[in-house]
Amino acid sequence: MRILSAPVAAVLLTAWPAAGQPSDTPERALLDRYCVTCHNDALRTAGLALDDLDLASVGDHADVWEKVVGKLRAGMMPPAGRPRPDGEASGRLVAYLETELDRAAAARPDPGRSAAWRRRNGTEYRNAIRDLLDLDVDVAALLPADDSSAGFDNVSLGGLDPGRFERYLAAARRIARLAVGAPVGSPVADTFIVPSDLNQTGHVDGMPFGTRGGAQFDYNFPVDAEYELRVELGKSWNTNRIGGLREPHDVAILLDGAPVEVLTVSPPARRQAATQSLLYQPDDRPADADLFVRVPVAAGPHSVGAAFVSQGGELVERHRQPFEKVHITVGGDQRTQPNVYAVTVTGPFDATGPGDTPSRRRIFTCRPVEDGAPSSASSPTTSRRLANGSASADTEPTGAGPAAAFSDERACAAEVLRTLARRAYRRPATDADVDLLLGFFDEGRADGGFDQGVEMALRRLLVSPEFLLRVERDPAGADGPYPVSGLELASRLSFFLWSSLPDDELIEAAARGGLRDPAVLEAQVRRMLADERSASLVTSFAAQWLYLRNLPAVSPDFIVFPDFDETLRRALRRETELVFESVVREDRSALDLITADYTFLNERLARHYGMPGVAGSRFRRVSLPPGSPRGGLLGHGSILAVTGYATRTSPVVRGKWVLENLLGTPPPPPPANVPPLDEAKSAAVLSMRERMEEHRRNPACAACHALMDPVGLSLENFDAIGRWRTLTAGLAPIDATGGLPDGTTFDGVAGLRQALLDRSDQFVRTLVDKLMTYALGRATEHYDAPAVRAVEREARAGGYVFSDLVLGIVKSTPFQMRRPDAVGVAAADGPAVPVVAAVPAGVDASPAASAVSAAVAPAAEVSPAAAASPDPSARAVERAVTDGYRFSDSSNVKSMRRPGPAGPAVAAVAAAPAGALTAVHQPRPIP
Repeated sequence: MRILSAPVAAVLLTAWPAAGQPSDTPERALLDRYCVTCHNDALRTAGLALDDLDLASVGDHADVWEKVVGKLRAGMMPPAGRPRPDGEASGRLVAYLETELDRAAAARPDPGRSAAWRRRNGTEYRNAIRDLLDLDVDVAALLPADDSSAGFDNVSLGGLDPGRFERYLAAARRIARLAVGAPVGSPVADTFIVPSDLNQTGHVDGMPFGTRGGAQFDYNFPVDAEYELRVELGKSWNTNRIGGLREPHDVAILLDGAPVEVLTVSPPARRQAATQSLLYQPDDRPADADLFVRVPVAAGPHSVGAAFVSQGGELVERHRQPFEKVHITVGGDQRTQPNVYAVTVTGPFDATGPGDTPSRRRIFTCRPVEDGAPSSASSPTTSRRLANGSASADTEPTGAGPAAAFSDERACAAEVLRTLARRAYRRPATDADVDLLLGFFDEGRADGGFDQGVEMALRRLLVSPEFLLRVERDPAGADGPYPVSGLELASRLSFFLWSSLPDDELIEAAARGGLRDPAVLEAQVRRMLADERSASLVTSFAAQWLYLRNLPAVSPDFIVFPDFDETLRRALRRETELVFESVVREDRSALDLITADYTFLNERLARHYGMPGVAGSRFRRVSLPPGSPRGGLLGHGSILAVTGYATRTSPVVRGKWVLENLLGTPPPPPPANVPPLDEAKSAAVLSMRERMEEHRRNPACAACHALMDPVGLSLENFDAIGRWRTLTAGLAPIDATGGLPDGTTFDGVAGLRQALLDRSDQFVRTLVDKLMTYALGRATEHYDAPAVRAVEREARAGGYVFSDLVLGIVKSTPFQMRRPDAVGVAAADGPAVPVVAAVPAGVDASPAASAVSAAVAPAAEVSPAAAASPDPSARAVERAVTDGYRFSDSSNVKSMRRPGPAGPAVAAVAAAPAGALTAVHQPRPIP
């Protein structure tokens, strides 16, 4: 069955009444003839009954009818082999249902409800630190990995368990020390290992010209000092023998891309063994033991690395190897030339100070005065702002006495912390915000001076719930969908497009109420898309939507695919990223993702594709010839590799990927105990098509595979790592005919590409749905479907350019509004009372005592954010951290010291089942 496109269906719809149709309408007759035979109240196939649903009130059962629309558009219903209506009649029914659903949604908008508070994922945390402190940190080494839901790792991030919060505390301590430039107690060593299968026989992209192999890594040097940079070369297993070291090689140790030292490594002399002659017997001391240099380095971010000085293109015959990939076998390292295995940075030694780093310039927007008359109680406190904010950290203010100096420092600290809080909390900072941070500043200042005070306050800011969490509060008295506040809208916008904090311009626009002006909002969206931070749409959204994050786990069998290595793996991913980035940056049509007549290649990837004329490691745009199979995502080796197996292709995985990610029609999950494909039968005996046909003979497999296999088989001209082929392993011509669930048939990747283009509205709606899931941080539901359709229809006139899709989402009801929760909404007779109690010291605050703590607490006992949160555990989190506590479990009670006068020890305990988090206040210092 062929589903009509939306424009054709809209024309046909004009012949039918828009609403209030009687039961004998053509739509009802079509349902009764083709659908109700299975989906009736007696059979309830798939749990669905359509015989008792009124087509005159489609909006009353929107959840059911949206499923019907999805199945009809995909051509999945009626199932193959059953009678089907013609495409014209089916298209009229789809158009009628969508029109009624959209009309009902406009009359009763339901924007859905995002979580009251959501934890940032690792990408958002890293980007927030970058934009707040101008500091890039390795989040993977600091925080646990994020879970994914609905295809993205920014969805359903509500958990903040004690173990995770301990990691946040440790991360805050490390980040604050590095950003401020705190003294380092003793030298430490950080080692960066180069992937073992990275090809280093030629020039590596990003390395200096005239070099071969090697790698570079970004590293934040904590203070001005001397550091040791050491290079280790690849060695054979269980020996000190360096693979491929048959003659002297010069190794350049690099800092910021420039050599700081060039050292020579030579093979050890051969020696006569007692029982064998002329065996290669290296000494116990490896040949690369002296590949290090100690150099002074200014604090801040730098790149470190190493590479070999190129010896030219001359190779003797024995140095040729048949494969791109370097093989390390039990017999030893088979490389023909030495390679860099690791680079180690050790230090600091003889530190001279914190230095002038980008993070210090970002943090210290002012410094305490160094000269002038002492401050007095009646005179205004002053501070001297420096042009670059980079005054020496060990400068002490001068004055008549300690009190005057402290007063001046505190005023400067308040200015520093107010600026940081404004950016971190994504709103103008209040006096209460600053006072809380100043309490921590006072403690740090008393222990070690102005910089340590700022460091302590920064640590507190980095574990604030308003920094770690995105909190959206229901306004008092809300009894229906409401527009989110301007500041909340700014946060939604920045985390959608940047995966990071809103900048000053966006915060100011939100604080003025300007984001409610459509012209201002559109200008901000276009500005943000043009900003380099929108690269997160490529590295975060596209990488998850297209499964690019799975590429590091792709490890094809090295016997079947001996050329697949890390160099190729990186090139495959980079090609897809650059194509998607070109659509975003150049504001091209989203359909270019299907039909692009260009791609981005370097020499390694071009050889893999069999495309001549591309030399060097640099990626460049390459125009594709007419009819090239490489146009669009379907021809990208990255997509084909992540949807294959280690030894063969998988039509099932590829078909599922196309249906789910490009057409938005995922097949049903497989039933239990489905037998796997019989791998014992060699591909040389049966083609993949024949093997899949045999597999489908099992009735338990047939239903799902009938949907996926024809789509995946149309891509059989690509092998498991994306190379083009025309013959099977048995040297038989490949049959790449395929089809879609609606009965459309085609031949090969070109036919599949055209079939997707014929359903461009369905592809764009799928892309919008994925973007909306990513933007909202929740899975889309049936009530979001009208907004998705509206975005697609409005963008159609402009050719589906990417900015129109983004603007449509940003202006949509789900993005601009939110549904209240009855639990968290204030009642008419007074504010909602949170279920958090103040428990006196000595009372058991374990989860088992949660029933005791469920007593009603006065409103003054909790912070505003806690009072607005409908989740009891969220209120405990908010109360604990805002008041300066640290999370703990009942078996290992630890806490954060609270600034200011010591008050009574209390414990904020959520009314939650056993095992829930408790937050305990005890007078124990930060470890």
